[in-house]
Amino acid sequence: MTLPTIPTTKVFVTLGVDTHSDTHVGAALDQFGRCLGTLSAPATAPGYAKLMSWASEFGTLKCAGVEGTGSYGAGLARFLRAKGLGVIEVNRPNRQHRRRVGK
Repeated sequence: MTLPTIPTTKVFVTLGVDTHSDTHVGAALDQFGRCLGTLSAPATAPGYAKLMSWASEFGTLKCAGVEGTGSYGAGLARFLRAKGLGVIEVNRPNRQHRRRVGK
């Protein structure tokens, strides 16, 4: 008697990146919004490649949400677009609200 197997589901990954001047912190999320892991990498071209490669290990990398594409995340956004990945601008939280309520 053979037992039925559960088909493997393809994992689609979204990379979310919190950008800073020296390092970027990436979070890989699956298609259901579950966090698969986090990684900190330098804010350099090799660091961008490391983030992209790391997120791809979890499944098919579909897009990236990058905070601050006009400032600290500009280089990362250009790098990801050049690699053919869709980049979505993520707005920073309101600092006044965050100061009163907390992160």
